[in-house]
Amino acid sequence: MSPSDTRGPPGAPNYRRAAYLTSAAKFSQCPPDEGWEVAFAGRSNAGKSSAINSLTGNSKLAKTSRTPGRTQLINFFAVSDSQRLVDLPGYGFAKVPLAVKREWTRQLETYLQQRQCLRGLILLMDVRHPLQAFDQQMLDWALAASMPVHILLTKADKLKKGPASATLHKVRAQLEPHRELVSVQLFSALKHSGHEQLLAVLNAWLTDASVYEENDA
Repeated sequence: MSPSDTRGPPGAPNYRRAAYLTSAAKFSQCPPDEGWEVAFAGRSNAGKSSAINSLTGNSKLAKTSRTPGRTQLINFFAVSDSQRLVDLPGYGFAKVPLAVKREWTRQLETYLQQRQCLRGLILLMDVRHPLQAFDQQMLDWALAASMPVHILLTKADKLKKGPASATLHKVRAQLEPHRELVSVQLFSALKHSGHEQLLAVLNAWLTDASVYEENDA
């Protein structure tokens, strides 16, 4: 699916029109808690910014870097007057003082638990290293808040189809007890693959749709 193919149900945003809105250094600086938003979270090297840029067809929208952990603000992107994508700080980033890491952990937890307009969490994991300790912590926070989570196993182009599919099925099996809240797919920002499934989830969360049909990978 090409980055430009962003059609969805009535009310679904046009992701190619996504534009930077604002950044928050802490939870209290977030924009008004109204409308709907979906947050992208993951380890510093999971490819959050690349996924957002691939989805929107704008390589310069979310800042990417060869140095993991450059996203240390909560970055908001408007896709309409009432719908937003949110790029959360990469957790586990290395070249940051421990005190800063702890503060960001607190801010992330506060955001996930208190942000009323947050409709769901896109959790990104490198397909070669899924379900690490920080990933599980993020899942635990979301599940504790009954927050729907859609996992992107990113960099799927780094594996052949067989191993990638095997990892997908393994992760799905591990998360089977939470199937009502958690879904999983393969994704590659480099190849722009996995957009259709991701868009189905985003369009459901950012509109009044209550269910979505998950396509088999």
